[in-house]
Amino acid sequence: MRSRTRPLRAAAPSGVKLGLSRAEPCRLRSVTVCSLTWAERPDLGERGPDSRLIWPEYNLHGDAFDDLWEPLLEELPEYQFALYDDVADVVLAEAHTGPLAWNGDDRGLPDGIDAALRLVVCGHRAGRATDTLCAFAAEVDPTARRRGLAGDLLRGMGELARRQRLRRMIAPVRPSWKERYPLAPIERYVTWRRADGQLLDPWMRLHERFGARVATALPHSMRITGSVRDWESWIELPLPESGSYVFPHGLAPLTVDRDADVAEYWEPNVWMVHPDTS
Repeated sequence: MRSRTRPLRAAAPSGVKLGLSRAEPCRLRSVTVCSLTWAERPDLGERGPDSRLIWPEYNLHGDAFDDLWEPLLEELPEYQFALYDDVADVVLAEAHTGPLAWNGDDRGLPDGIDAALRLVVCGHRAGRATDTLCAFAAEVDPTARRRGLAGDLLRGMGELARRQRLRRMIAPVRPSWKERYPLAPIERYVTWRRADGQLLDPWMRLHERFGARVATALPHSMRITGSVRDWESWIELPLPESGSYVFPHGLAPLTVDRDADVAEYWEPNVWMVHPDTS
């Protein structure tokens, strides 16, 4: 799960009310946060967190995402939702999802987030039947972190799946601590656990707390290519010769070919399968 820049962007049911607390300087007050889809409130789609403040720059330039992310947001607004503080009139967080067909067999999961995005957008355009919600991204405004909103987004995704009568929910998770171990194969990383038995990775761990299980490791989930100059700009690091580079905030090494003037990165993810929503 991840997101891009904005907007980079059948009527839905009414918003679900969530009782949360929101901290402000010098005092704590209780507010009501509404879960509202973009179909219900199109204006909220332009008011969410700025992805550039949340994700590393290179992560905003995925090859498939450049072509398909905006269609996902524009053509499936009923599958995008915001956590909206209706007292402060501010969007605190947002989630991006889409429907696809999956038979429940791990061997039939898409090859990565790129493949899942293609299935959702192309399947919607072709009018194909769907039974599974794919959770692509969860974004929390940096000023609203540590309030449990990431968990509320996951909870809201499950509720959205039920409202859309989808049996299953899956997520191509971008492990939040993988950048600390860029040389570790994703197949091994997703098995690492703490002494208390919980998953080492915090984002994976939160999914597991909501009942999700680790399914398939995805070493080639999202492809990001660009010129050498593009990549040097994105990661603010010189790439003086061809070869493999570990770089800031990268989950895996970057491969550089200066002769061809191209740099290629495959971002690893992991499929996590949530309990059936029925």
